[in-house]
Amino acid sequence: MKGFESQIGYLYKDKALLSLALTHSSYANESKKNKSHNERLEFLGDSVLSIIVSKYLFQNYPDMPEGELSKTRAALVCEKSLAGFAREIGLGSMLLLGRGEDQNGGRNRDSILADAFEALIASMYLDGGISPAEKFVLGFIKKQMKNKQFVSSFTDYKTELQEIIQQNKEEKVEYVLVEESGPAHDKFFCVEVHLNSNVIGRGEGKSKKIAEQMAAKEALELMGE
Repeated sequence: MKGFESQIGYLYKDKALLSLALTHSSYANESKKNKSHNERLEFLGDSVLSIIVSKYLFQNYPDMPEGELSKTRAALVCEKSLAGFAREIGLGSMLLLGRGEDQNGGRNRDSILADAFEALIASMYLDGGISPAEKFVLGFIKKQMKNKQFVSSFTDYKTELQEIIQQNKEEKVEYVLVEESGPAHDKFFCVEVHLNSNVIGRGEGKSKKIAEQMAAKEALELMGE
């Protein structure tokens, strides 16, 4: 653990938080002693990450319009980006995975790495507050923001759809998970995007985030966008 703490630049007061962040649900499900895993931390980390990135973009890019801010943030915190950040610090090698998940390449799976990265952010936040979490996250974000090709090449269908829908304040978009199947190491998700109570798109993917993007893409195509 000490070597990994050195790698991420943060020394934990409560080592149990770091251990929890590194524990995948597949490991907890196989363990007879410990049923705790990092999914709740992932939930918190997603929000902490969003606040940190939003604040950074708002303060450092004063001329960037709201739509571009949203698109840029989405590019920075998407599954592919977070998995890349996780690989930079060797996060996959530190994860506690179930035997099946490990044998099926879980340590290099984008969805697992991205979720664990968010859990790691949450563990820092709970252990030391927003400052260490912010320092950790911005180390990656600042580097990515220097790569203009990275930001411009990202297509965020959810943001594009939201920008169209929000022109009418009475309209409301909601993403609904309608199917989740497959073993822990090979999940499959199906999501519908609803405009008020009407289904306007349906998407599938290996993670809920991907399925939501695909549902938004279908909605845009049906709208002729």
